Amino acid sequence: MKKENIKKNKTYYPDFDILNSIKEWDPITTNIVLKRLGPFPELKFLNKDEEQKLIIIIKHLIYDNRDNIINWIIHFIDQRLDDNKGEYQRKPNSPPEDILIRDGLKALDNLAKKRHNKNFLSTKVKKQFNMLASLQQGKADKIPDWQNIPQKVLFDKLLVLTVSAYYSHPTIWSEIGFGGPAYPRGYYRIEFGITDPWEAQQKNSTEEES
Repeated sequence: MKKENIKKNKTYYPDFDILNSIKEWDPITTNIVLKRLGPFPELKFLNKDEEQKLIIIIKHLIYDNRDNIINWIIHFIDQRLDDNKGEYQRKPNSPPEDILIRDGLKALDNLAKKRHNKNFLSTKVKKQFNMLASLQQGKADKIPDWQNIPQKVLFDKLLVLTVSAYYSHPTIWSEIGFGGPAYPRGYYRIEFGITDPWEAQQKNSTEEES
């Protein structure tokens, strides 16, 4: 999946930039949101090989090749796996998420070697996609790794972490027309179908075609 072949993300809100609302946020909120733009500190949990595998997986999951978005997702996942606070929930017989991801990424290499005699990073894009699709369905080739790493649980965890980070990035907020933090400004036009003046305004089809 080459970067030059990825078209610019389409948005119904081309004139909307959530960062124009920054003056409405309190200092703590502002600091949290702006940190998602980088630069990011060195990774604490993920090693280089794990980082490269996750970059490929993330691109397959969100169809977005923008480095600034990918870097935030990697940083988000690294922080999460390095955190000792624990998970909000975990399925029975599933390892903690740090072990699930680390051993799961190793399992992907073993799966790729069984299927294609190559590690995951060395396989072609379509084959990488097919391996991830087989994980989603719980139908990947039998390898010893799956005794401790449930396939569907691994895929779901990778998806949840990726999507959670993706839709917390200010650029994505702008593209989907999300108004960002409501505090302390708040919303006052709460009737159905009515927006506040500062909210994103969707361009109609006529405007898009012109």
